[in-house]
Amino acid sequence: MNFEDIGSGRLAASMFINGQWLDAGKHQTIDVENPANEQIIATIPEGTPDDADQALNAAKQAQVAWARQPAIERGKMVLALARAVIAHKDEYARLITLEQGKPLNQAYGEVGAVENFLRYAAENARRIEGDIIPSDNPNEEIHIRRVPRGVVVGLTAWNYPAALVARKLGPALVAGNAFVLLAHENTPLSGLFLARLADQVGLPKGLFNVVTGRGAVIGQAMVEHPITNLVTMTGSTLAGKKIFAAGAEELKVLHLELGGKAPFIVMEDADIDKAVDAAVIARYTNCGQICTCNERMYLHRAIADEFTEKFIAKSAALSIGDPMLNPDMGPKVSGLEVQKLDEMLQAGIDAGAEVLLKGGSLNDGQYEKGHWYAPTVLEVKDNQSPLIQNEVFGPIAPILRIDDFEQAIAMANDSKFGLSAYLFTKDISRLMRLPQDLKFGEIYFNRANGEQVQGFHSGWGHSGLGGEDGKYGFDGYLHKQTVYLSWD
Repeated sequence: MNFEDIGSGRLAASMFINGQWLDAGKHQTIDVENPANEQIIATIPEGTPDDADQALNAAKQAQVAWARQPAIERGKMVLALARAVIAHKDEYARLITLEQGKPLNQAYGEVGAVENFLRYAAENARRIEGDIIPSDNPNEEIHIRRVPRGVVVGLTAWNYPAALVARKLGPALVAGNAFVLLAHENTPLSGLFLARLADQVGLPKGLFNVVTGRGAVIGQAMVEHPITNLVTMTGSTLAGKKIFAAGAEELKVLHLELGGKAPFIVMEDADIDKAVDAAVIARYTNCGQICTCNERMYLHRAIADEFTEKFIAKSAALSIGDPMLNPDMGPKVSGLEVQKLDEMLQAGIDAGAEVLLKGGSLNDGQYEKGHWYAPTVLEVKDNQSPLIQNEVFGPIAPILRIDDFEQAIAMANDSKFGLSAYLFTKDISRLMRLPQDLKFGEIYFNRANGEQVQGFHSGWGHSGLGGEDGKYGFDGYLHKQTVYLSWD
């Protein structure tokens, strides 16, 4: 499939199943929009359960021979894919920006993340380790083996349409599994592009399949399908609950990375300038469309005025515009997402929030076309404000003043979400205490967000099940198998 001319015309995209590009044929199609100007840049097939069945059967057949390959050979293939990603980084980054809307320099960063995820996965090929345990019986050993799960289904979100695929695909393949991706209908081209690269480097057919369509239909079919052994999903908590229910009948193994509502706590002894800079990065990168974003700021009263003044000034100074020209912020991914933000903002104001920086949706002049939203800062008085309790996923920043550290912990924990959290302080006792008392899977001390491939990205509560990255994430793509080996 030719991606080179996308942007100058409409690309008729195809699904990639069993090493073949399958045209839409008799399928209905879905338009793929450039969120910066609302132009249709591609059409994709609206896949059906039959397409899911075809892809899953191809994966099942391919996985058997793939699992028998030495892990180091599987790793070499994934490493070749990582190298191909960098060789095509310009084309890849431009494609990400066209379909998702993030500034081009941030898209290059995402391409770098794709390479890192794949390279790290390849490095794990020699780390698939088991155990030998003494038996109670003579002439016997107990072997604990780590073996592939089989066929992995990947469901990914639209905010990082390339990196989220690589985050799952790399470890799944190196562990000896086959992979079937449902590319999100808003941003399907990044996953299809990675499939093209995988085909070019010679990944055996059937190991990486990409189907397109609507999650409510084809996604559910993939989750419920008897061939599916593991479902790894990144998306909203609401979608995660539906997948949890769909997988229950067949007791599917699920990795669900869901919504977040990260508290950003700034204490009276913090480096204010450092905290403000981190708060801006953690709130507005990718137009606030990151699950680990700074979603609610708790400011100690002693520094609240200074912090707020500096934060508002930096928020107001951010540039918004054509993502190909590298502004600070590009558009939201869709008009529906802008509508959600408008509704959330109004709900917060109705609940008593005071607007400190009036941004909101932009829809005239240079912003007449596209899905634009300017930074908006509000102060709330109540921890039960909808702006504090509900995930915003956009450039709306609520501030709540606190009296002390104990109150900050209590308010931060008063949430159904438990993905990421931030603390800015110079007090070592607070730094040591927070991980014990705060019920979140990922904590950033005195820095902005941005997890690393060797860490472990895991949400608690309504933020998900399982996790990704590092040795613990890699282990999730493997079964443990116990063998009682007697030689008597």
